[in-house]
Amino acid sequence: MHEVSGAWRRAARGAGLLADDGTATPTIFAEMSALAARTGAINLGQGFPDSDGPAAVLEAARDAIAAGFNQYPPGRGEPDLLAAIAEHQANRYGIRLDADRDILVTAGATEALAATILALVDGADDEIVVFEPFYDAYSALIALSGARLVPVPLRWPHFQPDLDELRAAVSDRTRLILVNDPHNPTGTVFADDVKREIVRLAHEHDALILTDEVYEHLVFDGPHKPIAALPGAFERTLTVSSAGKTFSVTGWKVGWISGPAEFVQAVLAVKQFLTYVSAGPFQPAVAVGLRLPESVFRGIRDTLRAGRDTIGAGLLEAGFDVAVPAGSYFTVADAAALGAVDAATFCRELPHRAGVVAIPLTAFATDEGRSRYRTLVRFAACKRPEVLSEASRRLAAAF
Repeated sequence: MHEVSGAWRRAARGAGLLADDGTATPTIFAEMSALAARTGAINLGQGFPDSDGPAAVLEAARDAIAAGFNQYPPGRGEPDLLAAIAEHQANRYGIRLDADRDILVTAGATEALAATILALVDGADDEIVVFEPFYDAYSALIALSGARLVPVPLRWPHFQPDLDELRAAVSDRTRLILVNDPHNPTGTVFADDVKREIVRLAHEHDALILTDEVYEHLVFDGPHKPIAALPGAFERTLTVSSAGKTFSVTGWKVGWISGPAEFVQAVLAVKQFLTYVSAGPFQPAVAVGLRLPESVFRGIRDTLRAGRDTIGAGLLEAGFDVAVPAGSYFTVADAAALGAVDAATFCRELPHRAGVVAIPLTAFATDEGRSRYRTLVRFAACKRPEVLSEASRRLAAAF
């Protein structure tokens, strides 16, 4: 039998999804979601909402379908969405973009990240600095590019990087510094001095900054502060965001990347041979969403903050130690006080014991880094209030 090889093997190995016999194994998300379905447990593992977003956005999608936005959109994206993204960045952050040159619409944020890494990384001679633990796609995409992943650890309970360790990680071989802020899986928001140091190091070592800001509207205390808005940052920063997390439309897969035109053009050169275009009728709807009044965004943020508080209180009552997140969908808890010695084993037993599914933080780390997170688990708070209340009740009753 012919052995399947190629880029998939590099990606699977990078994501830790290659078994000893060379076959690919399912992701922890697929495994735990299947376990939730099999046991009837409440799924607080994978980060997708269980309710729809703003009615105006959904209605705009229906209107776009009725109006005939059902064929290929322009390669860079629907002009109205490009304009809305430019308005959003200018009005919120003071970042001035040329809608025709500095923005590219993608099939979700993950495609934007993939196309950027493939476009701007030359292979084994390049390094990409990543904050660990990290969204699992990062390691797979870096492996696919042939570059070397250089982790900077984020430690319990504050999950802020040590600046000396950050300085040690960035070198003249660094091509990209990949920043996820607000951060998945920890829910941290990087401190201002961390962001300033990232910009300084990028200048010192002639590196580029790639920021994943899909949770930008889910910062619970104070406004989001994008790195691209810092002095000297825009010229070497590519910013990624999407509609999915903000408007609870993760299935639409509408993302975008913005930054200096020459870098965006390079990303477009790769992206056009991945999906070419996507989500035609959803792009005008996302444009409507980005122009909604601030009260809508405040309501989205307040709802997620309430969810965070509900699951956090339930975890504390159950006996977990809890790191209160500053943003995103996620809360990280330490199960060591409940006798856990291995997060993956604990999460596989949790549905049977408590009727709740979570994800081990070790799934977001390199082989070398997993020991730091061996008893930490991630819970998603992007569920309806009654679901989070029931999950909290189950956890408290179980422990």
